[in-house]
Amino acid sequence: MANANTTAKVTDELAEKTQSSLDILTTQLASMWEGMIGLLPSLVIALVVIILTWAISRFAVKIADKTTRSAKMRPSLRELIETLVRIVIWFAGLMIALTIMMPGLTPASLIAGLGFGAVAIGFAFQDIFENFMAGILIMLREKMRIGDFIECEGVEGVVEQIALRETHIRKPNKELTIVPNSILFKNPVKIVTDVQKRRHEVVCGVSYDTDLEQARDVILKAVQSAEHVDVDEGIDIFACEFNSSSVDFRIRGWSGSKPRAMHESRDTVIRSVKRALDDAGIEIPFPYVTHTFKEPVPLKD
Repeated sequence: MANANTTAKVTDELAEKTQSSLDILTTQLASMWEGMIGLLPSLVIALVVIILTWAISRFAVKIADKTTRSAKMRPSLRELIETLVRIVIWFAGLMIALTIMMPGLTPASLIAGLGFGAVAIGFAFQDIFENFMAGILIMLREKMRIGDFIECEGVEGVVEQIALRETHIRKPNKELTIVPNSILFKNPVKIVTDVQKRRHEVVCGVSYDTDLEQARDVILKAVQSAEHVDVDEGIDIFACEFNSSSVDFRIRGWSGSKPRAMHESRDTVIRSVKRALDDAGIEIPFPYVTHTFKEPVPLKD
Protein backbone atom coordinates (compact mmCIF):
# COMPACT_ATOMS: atom_id res chain seq x y z
CA MET A 1 0.00 0.00 0.00
CA ALA A 2 2.86 2.34 0.84
CA ASN A 3 4.51 1.62 -2.52
CA ALA A 4 1.31 2.48 -4.36
CA ASN A 5 1.02 5.79 -2.51
CA THR A 6 4.66 6.62 -3.33
CA THR A 7 4.17 5.85 -7.01
CA ALA A 8 1.06 8.00 -7.18
CA LYS A 9 2.87 10.84 -5.48
CA VAL A 10 5.78 10.67 -7.95
CA THR A 11 3.35 10.57 -10.85
CA ASP A 12 1.56 13.66 -9.56
CA GLU A 13 4.85 15.53 -9.18
CA LEU A 14 5.88 14.66 -12.75
CA ALA A 15 2.53 15.81 -14.04
CA GLU A 16 2.83 19.09 -12.15
CA LYS A 17 6.36 19.69 -13.51
CA THR A 18 5.26 18.86 -17.05
CA GLN A 19 2.30 21.22 -16.77
CA SER A 20 4.56 23.93 -15.36
CA SER A 21 7.01 23.51 -18.24
CA LEU A 22 4.17 23.66 -20.76
CA ASP A 23 2.85 26.82 -19.11
CA ILE A 24 6.30 28.44 -19.27
CA LEU A 25 6.74 27.42 -22.93
CA THR A 26 3.29 28.70 -23.81
CA THR A 27 3.99 32.00 -22.06
CA GLN A 28 7.31 32.40 -23.90
CA LEU A 29 5.76 31.59 -27.28
CA ALA A 30 2.97 34.04 -26.63
CA SER A 31 5.51 36.67 -25.62
CA MET A 32 7.53 36.02 -28.78
CA TRP A 33 4.40 36.23 -30.90
CA GLU A 34 3.41 39.52 -29.28
CA GLY A 35 6.95 40.79 -29.85
CA MET A 36 6.81 39.80 -33.53
CA ILE A 37 3.41 41.49 -33.89
CA GLY A 38 4.80 44.61 -32.22
CA LEU A 39 7.91 44.49 -34.43
CA LEU A 40 5.91 44.00 -37.63
CA PRO A 41 5.51 47.74 -38.38
CA SER A 42 9.23 48.25 -37.90
CA LEU A 43 9.95 45.30 -40.24
CA VAL A 44 7.67 46.78 -42.89
CA ILE A 45 9.34 50.19 -42.60
CA ALA A 46 12.80 48.58 -42.73
CA LEU A 47 11.78 46.63 -45.84
CA VAL A 48 10.60 49.87 -47.46
CA VAL A 49 13.96 51.48 -46.58
CA ILE A 50 15.84 48.58 -48.21
CA ILE A 51 13.70 48.86 -51.37
CA LEU A 52 14.36 52.63 -51.48
CA THR A 53 18.07 51.94 -50.97
CA TRP A 54 18.03 49.58 -53.96
CA ALA A 55 16.29 52.17 -56.14
CA ILE A 56 18.56 55.01 -55.03
CA SER A 57 21.62 52.82 -55.60
CA ARG A 58 20.60 52.04 -59.20
CA PHE A 59 19.83 55.69 -59.89
CA ALA A 60 23.12 56.89 -58.36
CA VAL A 61 25.13 54.31 -60.30
CA LYS A 62 23.54 55.49 -63.56
CA ILE A 63 24.42 59.10 -62.74
CA ALA A 64 27.97 58.10 -61.83
CA ASP A 65 28.29 56.14 -65.09
CA LYS A 66 27.15 59.11 -67.19
CA THR A 67 29.46 61.46 -65.29
CA THR A 68 32.53 59.24 -65.64
CA ARG A 69 31.83 58.56 -69.32
CA SER A 70 31.57 62.29 -70.04
CA ALA A 71 34.87 62.78 -68.18
CA LYS A 72 36.43 60.06 -70.43
CA MET A 73 37.77 58.05 -67.53
CA ARG A 74 39.36 54.64 -67.96
CA PRO A 75 36.90 51.68 -67.76
CA SER A 76 38.59 50.27 -64.66
CA LEU A 77 38.36 53.62 -62.84
CA ARG A 78 34.70 53.98 -63.84
CA GLU A 79 33.97 50.54 -62.42
CA LEU A 80 35.73 51.47 -59.17
CA ILE A 81 33.70 54.69 -58.74
CA GLU A 82 30.42 52.89 -59.45
CA THR A 83 31.28 50.15 -56.95
CA LEU A 84 32.18 52.65 -54.23
CA VAL A 85 28.96 54.61 -54.82
CA ARG A 86 26.94 51.38 -54.54
CA ILE A 87 28.75 50.33 -51.34
CA VAL A 88 28.29 53.71 -49.62
CA ILE A 89 24.55 53.87 -50.41
CA TRP A 90 23.89 50.29 -49.31
CA PHE A 91 25.90 50.78 -46.12
CA ALA A 92 23.85 53.85 -45.19
CA GLY A 93 20.56 52.15 -46.10
CA LEU A 94 21.29 49.02 -44.07
CA MET A 95 22.33 51.11 -41.05
CA ILE A 96 19.01 52.99 -41.18
CA ALA A 97 17.05 49.74 -41.55
CA LEU A 98 18.81 48.15 -38.57
CA THR A 99 18.21 51.25 -36.45
CA ILE A 100 14.49 51.14 -37.29
CA MET A 101 14.22 47.42 -36.48
CA MET A 102 16.13 47.74 -33.20
CA PRO A 103 15.36 51.14 -31.64
CA GLY A 104 17.88 50.57 -28.87
CA LEU A 105 20.65 50.30 -31.45
CA THR A 106 22.19 53.71 -32.05
CA PRO A 107 24.42 54.57 -35.04
CA ALA A 108 27.36 55.08 -32.66
CA SER A 109 27.02 51.62 -31.11
CA LEU A 110 26.49 50.09 -34.56
CA ILE A 111 29.65 51.70 -35.93
CA ALA A 112 31.58 50.59 -32.83
CA GLY A 113 30.33 47.05 -33.28
CA LEU A 114 31.19 47.12 -36.96
CA GLY A 115 34.65 48.36 -36.08
CA PHE A 116 35.27 45.44 -33.72
CA GLY A 117 33.79 43.03 -36.24
CA ALA A 118 35.88 44.49 -39.03
CA VAL A 119 39.05 43.70 -37.07
CA ALA A 120 37.98 40.10 -36.60
CA ILE A 121 36.88 39.75 -40.22
CA GLY A 122 40.09 41.42 -41.37
CA PHE A 123 42.20 38.73 -39.70
CA ALA A 124 40.00 35.97 -41.09
CA PHE A 125 39.91 37.32 -44.65
CA GLN A 126 43.28 39.05 -44.82
CA ASP A 127 44.11 37.87 -48.36
CA ILE A 128 40.70 38.94 -49.71
CA PHE A 129 41.02 42.46 -48.27
CA GLU A 130 44.62 42.69 -49.47
CA ASN A 131 43.56 41.91 -53.03
CA PHE A 132 40.61 44.32 -52.67
CA MET A 133 42.84 47.24 -51.63
CA ALA A 134 45.42 46.33 -54.28
CA GLY A 135 42.64 46.39 -56.90
CA ILE A 136 41.57 49.88 -55.82
CA LEU A 137 45.17 51.17 -56.02
CA ILE A 138 45.73 49.54 -59.41
CA MET A 139 42.57 51.18 -60.77
CA LEU A 140 43.61 54.58 -59.43
CA ARG A 141 47.05 54.62 -61.05
CA GLU A 142 47.30 55.51 -64.72
CA LYS A 143 49.53 52.66 -65.87
CA MET A 144 48.42 49.17 -66.90
CA ARG A 145 45.26 49.88 -68.84
CA ILE A 146 42.87 47.35 -70.31
CA GLY A 147 44.36 46.12 -73.59
CA ASP A 148 47.99 46.41 -72.45
CA PHE A 149 50.34 43.46 -72.88
CA ILE A 150 52.09 42.81 -69.56
CA GLU A 151 54.54 40.36 -68.00
CA CYS A 152 54.60 39.59 -64.27
CA GLU A 153 55.81 36.58 -62.28
CA GLY A 154 55.90 34.30 -65.31
CA VAL A 155 52.46 35.38 -66.55
CA GLU A 156 52.24 37.32 -69.80
CA GLY A 157 49.30 38.39 -71.89
CA VAL A 158 46.75 41.10 -72.62
CA VAL A 159 44.83 42.69 -69.74
CA GLU A 160 41.15 42.00 -70.40
CA GLN A 161 39.55 43.08 -67.13
CA ILE A 162 40.64 44.71 -63.87
CA ALA A 163 38.24 43.77 -61.08
CA LEU A 164 38.38 44.70 -57.41
CA ARG A 165 39.90 41.35 -56.41
CA GLU A 166 41.61 39.94 -59.49
CA THR A 167 42.81 40.84 -62.98
CA HIS A 168 42.01 38.77 -66.07
CA ILE A 169 44.98 38.27 -68.42
CA ARG A 170 44.56 36.62 -71.83
CA LYS A 171 47.74 34.80 -72.84
CA PRO A 172 48.96 34.78 -76.49
CA ASN A 173 47.59 31.25 -76.92
CA LYS A 174 44.11 32.54 -75.83
CA GLU A 175 44.30 30.93 -72.37
CA LEU A 176 42.81 33.06 -69.60
CA THR A 177 44.81 33.58 -66.40
CA ILE A 178 43.15 35.12 -63.32
CA VAL A 179 45.82 36.84 -61.24
CA PRO A 180 45.16 38.17 -57.69
CA ASN A 181 45.66 41.93 -57.60
CA SER A 182 48.13 41.71 -54.71
CA ILE A 183 50.61 39.91 -57.00
CA LEU A 184 50.41 42.66 -59.62
CA PHE A 185 50.73 45.36 -56.96
CA LYS A 186 53.65 43.93 -54.95
CA ASN A 187 55.79 42.62 -57.84
CA PRO A 188 57.44 44.37 -60.80
CA VAL A 189 55.15 44.46 -63.83
CA LYS A 190 56.59 44.89 -67.33
CA ILE A 191 54.10 46.82 -69.49
CA VAL A 192 55.20 45.97 -73.01
CA THR A 193 52.63 48.17 -74.77
CA ASP A 194 52.96 51.26 -72.56
CA VAL A 195 54.03 53.18 -75.69
CA GLN A 196 53.17 52.62 -79.34
CA LYS A 197 56.69 51.65 -80.45
CA ARG A 198 59.67 49.90 -78.93
CA ARG A 199 63.12 48.92 -80.07
CA HIS A 200 63.91 45.42 -81.33
CA GLU A 201 67.32 43.83 -81.85
CA VAL A 202 68.78 41.31 -84.29
CA VAL A 203 72.37 39.99 -84.31
CA CYS A 204 74.04 39.18 -87.64
CA GLY A 205 77.60 37.91 -88.17
CA VAL A 206 79.93 38.26 -91.21
CA SER A 207 83.16 36.42 -91.94
CA TYR A 208 86.51 37.79 -90.79
CA ASP A 209 87.75 38.49 -94.32
CA THR A 210 84.82 40.88 -94.97
CA ASP A 211 85.23 44.65 -95.27
CA LEU A 212 83.25 45.72 -92.19
CA GLU A 213 82.44 49.18 -93.59
CA GLN A 214 80.94 47.65 -96.70
CA ALA A 215 79.04 45.08 -94.63
CA ARG A 216 77.65 47.80 -92.39
CA ASP A 217 76.42 49.85 -95.37
CA VAL A 218 74.78 46.78 -96.94
CA ILE A 219 73.02 45.87 -93.69
CA LEU A 220 71.86 49.46 -93.12
CA LYS A 221 70.30 49.73 -96.57
CA ALA A 222 68.66 46.33 -96.13
CA VAL A 223 67.07 47.32 -92.82
CA GLN A 224 65.90 50.65 -94.24
CA SER A 225 64.08 48.82 -97.03
CA ALA A 226 62.49 46.24 -94.70
CA GLU A 227 58.80 46.44 -93.84
CA HIS A 228 57.49 47.09 -90.31
CA VAL A 229 60.58 49.14 -89.40
CA ASP A 230 60.16 52.82 -88.52
CA VAL A 231 63.06 54.52 -90.32
CA ASP A 232 62.23 57.91 -88.81
CA GLU A 233 63.04 56.65 -85.31
CA GLY A 234 66.56 55.76 -86.44
CA ILE A 235 68.42 52.52 -87.10
CA ASP A 236 71.56 51.48 -85.22
CA ILE A 237 74.16 49.13 -86.67
CA PHE A 238 76.97 48.34 -84.20
CA ALA A 239 79.89 45.92 -84.56
CA CYS A 240 79.56 44.33 -81.14
CA GLU A 241 81.67 41.18 -80.83
CA PHE A 242 84.53 39.10 -82.21
CA ASN A 243 82.77 35.74 -82.25
CA SER A 244 84.37 32.34 -82.83
CA SER A 245 83.70 32.34 -86.58
CA SER A 246 82.37 35.83 -87.32
CA VAL A 247 82.33 39.49 -86.47
CA ASP A 248 78.87 40.20 -85.14
CA PHE A 249 76.74 43.27 -85.84
CA ARG A 250 73.92 44.27 -83.52
CA ILE A 251 70.99 45.68 -85.53
CA ARG A 252 68.52 47.86 -83.61
CA GLY A 253 65.34 49.26 -85.11
CA TRP A 254 61.95 50.52 -83.96
CA SER A 255 58.60 48.90 -84.64
CA GLY A 256 55.24 48.26 -82.94
CA SER A 257 55.26 47.39 -79.26
CA LYS A 258 52.99 44.36 -79.44
CA PRO A 259 54.62 40.90 -79.54
CA ARG A 260 53.30 40.17 -83.04
CA ALA A 261 54.78 43.44 -84.32
CA MET A 262 58.12 42.38 -82.85
CA HIS A 263 58.00 39.02 -84.65
CA GLU A 264 56.96 40.67 -87.93
CA SER A 265 59.77 43.24 -87.81
CA ARG A 266 62.41 40.61 -86.94
CA ASP A 267 61.18 38.41 -89.76
CA THR A 268 61.39 41.16 -92.40
CA VAL A 269 64.77 42.42 -91.13
CA ILE A 270 66.38 38.96 -91.14
CA ARG A 271 65.10 38.10 -94.62
CA SER A 272 66.08 41.50 -96.03
CA VAL A 273 69.60 41.40 -94.52
CA LYS A 274 70.19 37.83 -95.70
CA ARG A 275 69.13 38.72 -99.23
CA ALA A 276 71.29 41.85 -99.31
CA LEU A 277 74.42 40.09 -98.00
CA ASP A 278 73.99 37.28 -100.53
CA ASP A 279 73.66 39.79 -103.37
CA ALA A 280 76.82 41.58 -102.17
CA GLY A 281 78.77 38.33 -101.93
CA ILE A 282 79.30 38.71 -98.19
CA GLU A 283 79.41 35.46 -96.27
CA ILE A 284 77.37 34.77 -93.15
CA PRO A 285 79.62 32.03 -91.76
CA PHE A 286 78.58 28.94 -89.93
CA PRO A 287 80.95 27.80 -87.14
CA TYR A 288 84.41 26.87 -88.38
CA VAL A 289 86.54 24.23 -86.66
CA THR A 290 90.35 24.37 -87.00
CA HIS A 291 92.42 21.37 -85.84
CA THR A 292 96.03 22.03 -84.74
CA PHE A 293 98.47 19.17 -84.14
CA LYS A 294 101.66 19.55 -82.11
CA GLU A 295 103.48 16.94 -84.18
CA PRO A 296 103.32 16.10 -87.88
CA VAL A 297 100.58 13.63 -88.66
CA PRO A 298 101.95 10.58 -90.47
CA LEU A 299 100.21 9.99 -93.77
CA LYS A 300 100.26 6.84 -95.85
CA ASP A 301 100.16 6.77 -99.60
